[in-house]
Amino acid sequence: FEQHIRPLLRERCSECHGADKQKAELRLDAKSFAFRGGDNGAVIVPGKSGESLLWQRVSSTNDDERMPSTGKPLSAEQLAVVKAWIDAGAVWPESDSDREAARDKRRDHWAWQPVKRVTPPEDGHFARPRAQLVGANVIDANEEKTDGQVAHPTNGHPIDAFLNAKLAANGLRMSPEADRRTLIRRLSFDLLGLPPTPEEVESFINDRDPQAYERLVDQLLDSPHFGERWARHWLDIAHYADTHGFERDQRRDNAWRYRDWVIRALNSDKPYDNFLRDQIAGDVLRPDDPEAVIATGFLAAGPWDFVGQAETPSPVLKRLARADDLDDMVTQVMTAACGVTINCARCHDHKLDPISQREYYSLWAVFAGVKRGERDISAAEVRDIAARKQTLNAELQQVRREQARRSGRHFDLADIVGGGDGLGTGKLGEGIDPITGNPQSAKRGFLEGAKPNVFARSTVKFVDGVVIPDLTPEGTVISSTGLKVMKPPRTSGQVWDAIRFGPVHSHFSTKLDGVDYAADGHTLLSLHANVAITFDLAALREAGAPAEMKFTATAGYFGQTPKNGASFFVYVDGESKANQKNIGRDDGGFLVEVSLPAAARFLTLMSTDGGNGIGHDQICFADPWLVAFQPTEISEDDKAEVARLQQRRTELEKQLASLPAPSKVYAAITEAPPPIKLLKRGDPEQLGEEVSPASIACVTGLQPELGTAETSEGDRRKAFAEWVTSPENPLTRRVIVNRLWHYHFGAGLVETPSDFGLGGSLPSHPELLDWLADKLLAERWSLKVIHRVICTSAAYRQQSAVDGRGPKIDGNRKPAL
Repeated sequence: FEQHIRPLLRERCSECHGADKQKAELRLDAKSFAFRGGDNGAVIVPGKSGESLLWQRVSSTNDDERMPSTGKPLSAEQLAVVKAWIDAGAVWPESDSDREAARDKRRDHWAWQPVKRVTPPEDGHFARPRAQLVGANVIDANEEKTDGQVAHPTNGHPIDAFLNAKLAANGLRMSPEADRRTLIRRLSFDLLGLPPTPEEVESFINDRDPQAYERLVDQLLDSPHFGERWARHWLDIAHYADTHGFERDQRRDNAWRYRDWVIRALNSDKPYDNFLRDQIAGDVLRPDDPEAVIATGFLAAGPWDFVGQAETPSPVLKRLARADDLDDMVTQVMTAACGVTINCARCHDHKLDPISQREYYSLWAVFAGVKRGERDISAAEVRDIAARKQTLNAELQQVRREQARRSGRHFDLADIVGGGDGLGTGKLGEGIDPITGNPQSAKRGFLEGAKPNVFARSTVKFVDGVVIPDLTPEGTVISSTGLKVMKPPRTSGQVWDAIRFGPVHSHFSTKLDGVDYAADGHTLLSLHANVAITFDLAALREAGAPAEMKFTATAGYFGQTPKNGASFFVYVDGESKANQKNIGRDDGGFLVEVSLPAAARFLTLMSTDGGNGIGHDQICFADPWLVAFQPTEISEDDKAEVARLQQRRTELEKQLASLPAPSKVYAAITEAPPPIKLLKRGDPEQLGEEVSPASIACVTGLQPELGTAETSEGDRRKAFAEWVTSPENPLTRRVIVNRLWHYHFGAGLVETPSDFGLGGSLPSHPELLDWLADKLLAERWSLKVIHRVICTSAAYRQQSAVDGRGPKIDGNRKPAL
């Protein structure tokens, strides 16, 4: 190998498949790369030259396939050596050069390395401030201070020490300090986003206290407007908006809670590690803390494709939209917290940073169970409101029953169809699905999947069930007990919308014989043709209805057809008690009055189309009431009790109406994480190998593994949150102190604040950057300490006037590394 094969590979292959260029992603200059292969898979199959692509290409007689593609073909002797080497097992002793070539030198990049403990140059003495923010005093150069104070700039400041050393090396110096009017305006706009008042300006100008400037910094940092100003910077990074921000843009009515959480967190100087940890996994770390749940609005803040995620029927488009959703989520977290352009590895290994495509999808696995949406903030609040509602409803139901019993009040069947108790609690517009018997709110047209003569039990109180009738020799079942109507009319079997409290969808008119039954004092029960609904009379009697009743209503055709439109039928326990066939709008209304003796169990109302289709066949029962068969005059005592019950009913209804809805936030909602597989070329339709939750491996000192395929959704995010906020993670601290510098000075020490990788800028002052990052950790992740350190520096307090020499020397900054 060393005498023949390695020299041959180096001489004839490395130009296209070496360290500098890798056509087809193939390298043949080092053992690990050669046996890994390229875009076409492995090229060396030990012991089998005939199956080895390397041999096939070098021995080919086809000029379009032969390798090397330039120069002379390999000689017969060279080909014989290659074939013999592969057939003998392709033995490749790994040398130091192999190991050096295989080492990914991109891992030496400065940003992946640990934060260095650096000491400011001998420009001046300074004390280490604690998290407590107090006014700074002039410090004796020989005195060690530990009382939380920052040195006055006249006696040296750590930031200035770093900067002055660099300036001096280039024959430059800082500009003089700005005047006080400029300084207070600079600080106010910078820290609050607001101008100072004229009175505040004059007060500061005339304040002769040597610590006036430091006190002003503290005052502004303590202002509630500080959080409002600086939250805007973070919310920009998080892609926050009050709408989905995509096609068919829609509002997020409860997204604001996350926005306000960021403001509160910054105003309270929430430690930055906790600030990040809560946004990534707060609902896992403290599920009973509403603040921690709200914080996960960070994960949901980005754009959301409503069409692709919710509306499209295409499973292909849904998979693509979900892929984009996970990409945005992963990209947002890694860019905001760590300054890593992770999304560059969606379709292939990162072209600049040592980040593989597998690592990118391993981060997908971290968030695989996370979606965006409305969620309750507090489970305890939900339980409390539900319990209060249940208690009030139970008492209200008892009050209504007693009131109905004493007053002989009627029960309204339209109200029952609207989800009520027949005494006025139903919701106008609600209905019952004629196929399933379930409540139905949405307006619909023709119903697909309708099957005649299939009785469906209903979940609506006092409704036994529904059926779509049609003529059949076996009869149509109309109750849960198997009761039948033996000769229902023949129908088309078509169904429209729902059985409704109020008009159905595309209802022609609510008026008949000059009376508007949608007006106050009336109710309307609408059955578009070919439905039947059965009411449970026994259940109504248990709720306070009289033992002996009668059903009264005005029934008619409320559609457009003048004549021969549709028919209606009224059955008691399967026996026909009233009907009108083939009626139209011109026929007007029909008074229906049907006796319901104490033994009667079921009342069924039916409408049919006569077999000629259901266009405009809106059969309605107006004012459909159950009333006492023999109304009796109630006593004075009963009248008084009815009045008292009415007062209590009003009180209970007000209490119910005043109950708040459980607080919600647009944030992370979770489910069991599905398996995540690498997508070839980023295509959701080309699945590769399955991956486990992990982060990137290039960060020195941190293990990337975050679990297995069996790890729960919450534990995945919790582990990732710990990875991001680990004191050993150099990216997180460097990125945030650089962002603060960037916002204060207009350009960061790293001029690409969201890209600390090889494609970003190098730090102009790496020692200062690491000193600030170390300072953040020493001060228990206090961002306000870093703000104060920056704002009290002479560098920040300089005049903005430009002298003649500076721009010529420092006009185009050059990185230090």
